[in-house]
Amino acid sequence: MSSPPRPVPDPDISGAPFWEAAARHELVLQTCASCGTIRHPPRPMCPACNSMEYTFEQASGRGRIWSWVIAHAPVLPSFAQKVPYNVVVVELDEGVRMVGNLFDVDNDAIEEGMPVTVDFDDVEEGVSLPVWRPQ
Repeated sequence: MSSPPRPVPDPDISGAPFWEAAARHELVLQTCASCGTIRHPPRPMCPACNSMEYTFEQASGRGRIWSWVIAHAPVLPSFAQKVPYNVVVVELDEGVRMVGNLFDVDNDAIEEGMPVTVDFDDVEEGVSLPVWRPQ
């Protein structure tokens, strides 16, 4: 018996450029066009200056593990075949945090501060998720 389909992003207008770039295997971050504040996840208004203007800028793709959890029971049925799996919070060199999975590392070997770099997991046609690999 096969698993139900994996949930995929359903971006709003302010987040669509992030997911379009991810599908091209590029990591971009929303940046306020008025004050330069980087914000993630993308949203319509800058929390620093309330501007509604923004651009998306190429990110370094480098960061460090800030926190993580190991899931031993599937949160959704579509992840049942993947347990146990990790979910990490990465603090990017740009100062914002992103959530994803860390590949190519045993779950027991994950450490706070571990340097990582972005990669992409092609989950279906036109949909790629940012994931992390050790540097």
